[in-house]
Formats: sequence, C-alpha cells, structure tokens
Amino acid sequence: MFIKRYLHDIGIAVEAIFANKVKSILTALGIIFGVAAVISMMSIGKGAEQEILEQIKLVGVNNIIITPSSVSVESENGGNNNEGEESSNTKKFSKGLTLLDAEAIAKVIPSVKQISPVISFNYSALLNAKSKPVVLEGVNNNYFELFNIALASGELFNEIQIENGFPVCIIGDNIKNEFFRNENPVGKTIKCGQNWLKIVGVVERRDFTASASDELGISSSDNKIFIPVQTILRRFKDRALVRADEVAKANTGGPGGNITVYRIGGDAPKEEIVETDKNLNQLDKIIVQVKETEQLNATASVIKKMLLRRHSELYDFDVTIPELLLKQQQKTRSIFNIVLGVIAGISLIVGGIGIMNIMLASVLERIREIGVRQAVGAKKKDIIAQFLSESTLISLTGGFIGIFLGIILSKIITAVFDIITIVSVFSVLIAFGVSVIVGITFGYLPAKKASDNDPVVSLRQ
Repeated sequence: MFIKRYLHDIGIAVEAIFANKVKSILTALGIIFGVAAVISMMSIGKGAEQEILEQIKLVGVNNIIITPSSVSVESENGGNNNEGEESSNTKKFSKGLTLLDAEAIAKVIPSVKQISPVISFNYSALLNAKSKPVVLEGVNNNYFELFNIALASGELFNEIQIENGFPVCIIGDNIKNEFFRNENPVGKTIKCGQNWLKIVGVVERRDFTASASDELGISSSDNKIFIPVQTILRRFKDRALVRADEVAKANTGGPGGNITVYRIGGDAPKEEIVETDKNLNQLDKIIVQVKETEQLNATASVIKKMLLRRHSELYDFDVTIPELLLKQQQKTRSIFNIVLGVIAGISLIVGGIGIMNIMLASVLERIREIGVRQAVGAKKKDIIAQFLSESTLISLTGGFIGIFLGIILSKIITAVFDIITIVSVFSVLIAFGVSVIVGITFGYLPAKKASDNDPVVSLRQ
C-alpha cells in the first residue's frame, strides 16, 4: 500500500513533466550541459594522466639522462693572478662526452644500478634495392631494460658480440615491416652504410604517442637499428678520434667547419676540403639508472661534479632527470584538472538552481491543483513526493542525456584538437550521482513550499 501510494505520486509527476514538455526541457538543460562538461573535462584530465604514465614508462624508472650541451669543447678564460700580474688567457679543452665517462660513472658511484652509452647516427638501410632512412644507435644490452623495450623475436647481443664489435643488430618494427614483411628477419642481413649487419632480434612494437622530445630521452624505437657500442665505434665512426688541431680548425670555420687537407701526389699538392662533424662528442647520451628514486637528485649532483672534473671544469653537458620532470608535470596537470572539474561542477550547481527556480514558479502556477489534491485527501508528504519526484526525474533524464553528450564531446576533442581523452566509469558515476543529488537537493525547497500551502487558500486562487 505504501509503495502503491508513492508510485501514484510519481505517476502524477511524470504526467506534469509531459504536460509541460518545453519547460521541462529548458529546466533539464542546465543539468545536461553540466554533466557533459564534467565528463569531458575529467576525460581530458584522465587522458593527460595516462599520457604522463606512458611517458614515465618510456623514459624508464629512476633514469638520469646525460647529454652534450651546446658549450664549445674549447673555451678561453681570462683573469688576473693573485700577484696582480697582467691578465692572461688560459685555454681549457674537453673531449666531450666519452665512453670513459660512462665507465667511470658505473665504477665510482655506488647508487648506480646500470648504465648504457648511446651513439646515434642517421643512415640509410638498404636491402634488395630498397632504401629507408633509419637511426643507427650504438647501445649495450642495458639500454633495452632501461627503456622497458621488449623483443618480439630473437635475442639480445651476447658478450662476444659486444666486446669484439661484431656486425650484428636488433631492428625496430617499422624496419621489419619495410624489408621483411612476410618473413622472419632473425638470422638475415641488412646493409647500413658500407657494413652488412646480421639481425639477431626484433624490437616489439610500441604505440608512441608521447609529446615529450629527446630532451627527456624519449623516442620511438620502431625506426631504429640497434648495434653494440663497439661495433659503431670500430665499423662506422668514432668522433673521439678527431684531433685537437682539427677541432681548432673546425671551430674557426664556423658551425660544422671544414678542414683543408693537402694530398701529395703528381706534379703538385692537391687541396681537398673535408667536412667535419660539428658534434665532437664520442657519445650522444649516457643513460644512468639509479637503484632508488630517493637517490635521483643526489646521484645527479655527484655526476655533475664528477663530469666537471673530467671535462676540465667545462660545463659542456646537461644532466636531466626525466621522471622527476614528468612527475612535476603530472602534479601541475592534476591541479589544472581539479580546477577544470570544479568549474564544470559549478555549471551543475547552476543547473540545480535553475531547477529550483522553475519548480518554485511551477508551484505558484499550480496552487489550485495542489489545493484540489489536498482537499481529496493528499497529505503533505504526498505533495512533497510529487514535486520532489518531478525535479528528480528531470535531473535523471538530464543526467543520461549529459552522459551521452559528454562522451561525444570527448571524442570531438580528441579528433579536432588531437588531445588524448579517456572517459572513465568513475567520471560517469560522479557526474550522474551529482546530477541526482542536485535534483533532490534543489527540488526539496519547492516541494516543501507546495506542501505548506493551506488547501482553503489554494482553492480560492
């Protein structure tokens, strides 16, 4: 009997909603757009969080990236001595980032778990008259663990291949698809520059959607050919073999300066211009993994001091901690997402206020109807149930439509602005739950006002 009575009140509320369709739709608009805004804003925040987590996986956990800076390997410093003598120019020379630096860091600093030098060159891979530009990267086996890179097939380099610089390689997924689409490339060879490299493994494909650059040590492995460090130094190029006098001549010739070489032969010496690589560092990167996250800053500080001593006090390198930078970005984005969520939530409250205003106006318009119901036996709680049901049903309907609209908005944001959005069940439940609470909360005051009317006064209206 109790349930039947209140079902009757809900039925009257539904009839009232359909009898005033336009007004009901206008009342629900605030809730619709509020829920849609909450879902779309939270989906942007979830997408940003997911992107940061993917980037952290890509840069590896507890990694420190050491890269050469743009400071010249040779600089002049002038100054007066303590005896007040005339100023003199002193020249400092640094070999740049070398393999010896990497070995020293691994040997001296106890907090270092593992380390990998990285040498990168742009080459063209060639096979069966087909050519493709690739990045040739000299690494050791630690590199794959440092960046969470798994192999789809084959195996990593063995100790003999690493120590003796054997012509072996591990290729990325794009290179496999380009040259070995329908066959297993492991055991086959591919030409890079003047060297034929035997393929011993294939890197597992990873969807690379990170917006970070090589400053954080992030780059796709799909278009790379990995070879042992000693292989690239012995069979391709070792920039550390450039002599100091050549460095000086190259610097006077501007960026990527030229060296004049005289070749003796024939009647007279022949002059030949040889281009030099403006990057005089043997290594392009050193990736250091620290045992514990708490040791990152301290280890980075020790590395800086150590490299300064090894590089004649020249600050020709940069030390970056990608994970801490990304976590700082994540913190900043989280604050931004909270602000977006609050702004979107305010629109829901505004929608609730709209419901309350229209329901109050509806009570004034339907005073006679309320009086008739009270005269035939309806109690105060019946009147409250009727108007509360009406506001709640409008909120529920607006919430459902808002969810649908919010999901569509998220897809549009992804398609138009290329921003990753992830609609989570949590965001849908939060938005829908708030819409229901808003409907009940802001619908109660008009319902209470309607129930407090004197039936005699109401019937006279």
